[in-house]
Amino acid sequence: MKTNIITYGCQMNEYDTHLVRSELVSLGAAFVDTWQEADFVLVNTCAVRGKPVEKVRSLLGELRKEKTKRSLLVGMMGCLAQLEEGQQIARKFEVDVLLGPGALTEIGKAIESKNKFWDLSFREELTHHLPPAPQGALSAFVSIIRGCNHHCTYCIVPATRGPEVSRHPDLILREVEQLKAAGVLEVTLLGQNVNSYGNDQPGFPRFGELLRLVGQTGIPRIKFTTSHPVNFTDEIIAAIAETPQVCQYIHLPVQSGSNRVLRRMAREYRREWYLDRIRAIRQAMPGVVLSTDIMVGFPGESEEDFQQTLSLYDEVQYDSAYMFIYSARPGTPSYQHFQDLPREVKVERLQRLIERQKEWSYQKNQTWVGRTVEVLVRGSAKDDGYAEGHTRANHPTLIPAAQAPRPGLYPVVVKQATPHMLFGEVVGAQAPATIPLVMA
Repeated sequence: MKTNIITYGCQMNEYDTHLVRSELVSLGAAFVDTWQEADFVLVNTCAVRGKPVEKVRSLLGELRKEKTKRSLLVGMMGCLAQLEEGQQIARKFEVDVLLGPGALTEIGKAIESKNKFWDLSFREELTHHLPPAPQGALSAFVSIIRGCNHHCTYCIVPATRGPEVSRHPDLILREVEQLKAAGVLEVTLLGQNVNSYGNDQPGFPRFGELLRLVGQTGIPRIKFTTSHPVNFTDEIIAAIAETPQVCQYIHLPVQSGSNRVLRRMAREYRREWYLDRIRAIRQAMPGVVLSTDIMVGFPGESEEDFQQTLSLYDEVQYDSAYMFIYSARPGTPSYQHFQDLPREVKVERLQRLIERQKEWSYQKNQTWVGRTVEVLVRGSAKDDGYAEGHTRANHPTLIPAAQAPRPGLYPVVVKQATPHMLFGEVVGAQAPATIPLVMA
């Protein structure tokens, strides 16, 4: 069966796509690059914001038209599939296979079924699954915990992925060892809340100890995402600081700088707690690189609330940030109980925040000019003549392709920087005197 998988959303969805892909390979599936070539099209969906949902609607509309012309099996998996909203979409567009995030191991039964196959259960065997290493990859994801026990009023994840379930540490370490043996140089530990790892399972190590254990495998680079500030303990900070393989790059979502907004978001911490965590992190790791998530235009957010977010950004001085406007999602408390702000207000505030972020990112990135960094080069960039990669601190980096003829780790001296990119030359290589910049 010629198969095409289309993935929207987060890194966990990318990991789940690899898991399902490995299952389909074992069933004899062949993969094609476009859905137009496929006999089976599987769409891995995201439900966190409205935009990816609209993309899924549009794609399923095209696939329904295609089904009138030829035999085509259409499947839908991921967070949207778990929701009533997604199930309504699946009925409307005549989806044949529907799998929730907890039922991915049922893909084989779904293919073999002669009728429509829907499974939205949360199956225990998913946490015991050990997918093979992806072919030719230098970076890979490793799931360590699924689900979330926090109940932020804007977030649909607890409804789509269920409560927190930690994966057995032996499986995690086996998967990392397997990836290392396959040539992977960097692993990213994944979870909706990685720093809750082990809290649900007596006898499991906690997240800080798990980081140390993964470091003992000798994998060169370890990253993790995503963290919740409430669970970011001193022990985790110490483990990051004391384990050389763990990259000193921390993504710690804040969402808002206003205590009033944080309370309505049910974020369980306040501005003061968050800033205390930032101080503790920087005390242990003075050169740490920090990024965050910030949501603009949450219901009831006033101009004063937004100014507090801007002031927190200035106080922390993030290296980078993922910024987005509040998207009302059906099924969340904020959608059910709070009046949304006008879109033009949200967009205008987002633009102001983006400008602030560019200023700080530019200043932060300029401090890397002249320094030698380790860059994991993935391959050719969109710009001809350049290879792209990223540093241990997650900075996107371009270097002349002639200096990095194959993927791998390279020592690179940073020559120039923009708000969102570093430009460098491999140490000791003959390189062009100047590198053209495109301001972003």
